[in-house]
Amino acid sequence: MKLIPTILCGGAGSRLWPVSRELHPKPFIRLADGQSLLQKAWLRGAVLPDVAEVLTVTNRELFFKTEDEYREIAGATFKNLPNSFILEPFGRNTAPAIAAAALHVAAKHGDDALMLVLAADHLIADQNAFAAAVAQATLIAQQGKLVTFGIQPDAAETGYGYIETEGTAVRRFVEKPNLEKAQEYLATGRYLWNSGMFCFAAGTILREMEQHCPAILAAARNCMDRAIKANGEGFSQVELTPDTFNLVPDDSIDYAVMEKSHNVAVVPCSIGWSDIGSWNAIGDLTKPDSKGNRIEGEVQLHDVDNCYIQSNERIVGAVGISNLIIVDTPDALLVADRSRAQDVKHIYASLKLQNHQAHKLHNTVHRPWGTYTVLEEASNFKIKRIEVKPGASLSLQMHHHRSEHWIVVSGMAKVINGSNELLISTNESTYIPAGHKHRLENPGVLDLVMIEVQSGEYLGEDDIVRFEDNYGRI
Repeated sequence: MKLIPTILCGGAGSRLWPVSRELHPKPFIRLADGQSLLQKAWLRGAVLPDVAEVLTVTNRELFFKTEDEYREIAGATFKNLPNSFILEPFGRNTAPAIAAAALHVAAKHGDDALMLVLAADHLIADQNAFAAAVAQATLIAQQGKLVTFGIQPDAAETGYGYIETEGTAVRRFVEKPNLEKAQEYLATGRYLWNSGMFCFAAGTILREMEQHCPAILAAARNCMDRAIKANGEGFSQVELTPDTFNLVPDDSIDYAVMEKSHNVAVVPCSIGWSDIGSWNAIGDLTKPDSKGNRIEGEVQLHDVDNCYIQSNERIVGAVGISNLIIVDTPDALLVADRSRAQDVKHIYASLKLQNHQAHKLHNTVHRPWGTYTVLEEASNFKIKRIEVKPGASLSLQMHHHRSEHWIVVSGMAKVINGSNELLISTNESTYIPAGHKHRLENPGVLDLVMIEVQSGEYLGEDDIVRFEDNYGRI
């Protein structure tokens, strides 16, 4: 048996703004132990028996960030475990993602290879119970069933979908209920929470999609046939092109297949599962103090109870408040009633509608070559701290509307500035006029840290013309 953990890394995580942003979504949020939800999902699958590779379906813009996350945790223990990636140009929901993944797995490992579909942004506290549930699911999946994992409910939760069961058979999937209906479901003992995790053979899900959503499967097959493919040592990469992927219908695997199929089984399990769908769920991971407050960071309290406060950059003082969520980041502050945690998504949606940068980016932005942090910005200047990984380089580029001053803080910089090539050491600088082709590279073995001062009439990140790029961004 070959088992392929298939991690779906999409979605904005809008209810976890301001930490979750469009280009730093929920899977990349770090928990108190220092690991991200994405890293935990990868480890959850990688440690299981019979794993042939880990397959991740994610957005093209998040590929290098995802690679960095995996590289940080894999180490020597998993150095021989292959990683494969299917890169989407934009989101199209779970059915197209699973269709593309199944086509990849069937072509590479055969129709009988089992896919274990995992969400990148869920949390599972009991790995042993999870492994036991997967073992049971693989036995059922080998018999040609589509297997879903149903979570034993411990409360009348209105934020989850439910599965009505009869033994291991699925009678029906139901939408998120109101409180009265959720209490009714709980009382019957026949309903489980829908976890959104699945196990099936690649050939099985392809046959079911052919029957229930042929348009999605045909469009996904066209995408895979025309995709840009690359292979390296221990990894493969399939990049779907925007023109073909734009033709794929948008639908979830629940609507497209699971709710229509008569071939679905369920594994009931109690594995410490949470979809981390709100700041209340994040807060529940932190031990409360004697007044029910859950604190992350440096916080001073006076007459405060039942609050969740997170601040990793500066001290927060709170006086005489109750039942609030306070999340402080360098460029945005969230204050919300704990009973309205689900409504944070409306702030995210409003910022996105206004095209405000705070829905998309943090002050610190990750790039394939490293990071940059905006330190200060006004109408005609911007100051950044730039960190370039050893051996990495930015694209050969030009800006029409801004000039740049570069000052090296630590490390060594190799710079192309017009027709000149030079090395700049710590405490040295250079000036890049507008219209000059230029490139920054770190030739050393230590991180390169520098300060960039931009000045000009327009300082937007889209004022860039790339001539050469190591990361396919031309």
